[in-house]
Amino acid sequence: MEKQIESLLNKISIVAIILATLTLILLFIQIPETCFNPNTILKPHQKFPKSSCDASHRTLTSPDKQSRRIWATKAWQNGVASLLTTFLDLRDQNHFHNNSHVLCVSAGAGHCVMAFKGVGVSEITAVEIVESPPLVSRADPHNLPFFDGVFDLGFSGVFDRALFPGRYAEEMERVVKVGGVCVVAVEECGERVVKEVGNLFRKSEVVGVKNVSLLGSRMTRIVMRVNAAS
Repeated sequence: MEKQIESLLNKISIVAIILATLTLILLFIQIPETCFNPNTILKPHQKFPKSSCDASHRTLTSPDKQSRRIWATKAWQNGVASLLTTFLDLRDQNHFHNNSHVLCVSAGAGHCVMAFKGVGVSEITAVEIVESPPLVSRADPHNLPFFDGVFDLGFSGVFDRALFPGRYAEEMERVVKVGGVCVVAVEECGERVVKEVGNLFRKSEVVGVKNVSLLGSRMTRIVMRVNAAS
């Protein structure tokens, strides 16, 4: 009985091996429908490269074209428009003029640069931890690479996100000349927070507070005039 069972198992094994072998042979000799048939005659631009050296490079979009595509979006234009409104208000209050040298700290992708250009300012410097050419250069807002008192106005639309607010304020204040202004925006707040922010700018006095809409968020804009040399 055992010999019969062993003989049956051997037969089954042989049949399984034969079927597996036939299946492999069929896979090798048959071209799947999804594969490229090497016998197909292709036009020159359709030919597959023989190696990576023969492969033509994909046409890449230049950084300038990429930037212009972003600037054309509705989200970008709305962001710039909101900043443009508050900058016009600041100019009307004589906090800066078209010949002022403006610094944008933590400038992000550069909305503030375009907004300042929109109100007529030509001399604008913008910095951020990660650069966004051609509008924004790379620099640490806690250690600004500028001489003392070289700007007429310093602006930050994200002051409440600073890792070290005291140092951030000190650096903004240092690079703005006496008589110039530091303008910061924080999440919409009351008098207590405004006073706390003002205290961080130890050589300046708060000369204006206003709730505004910036980049789709309700913010409180605080204007401080620098009264003492850094």
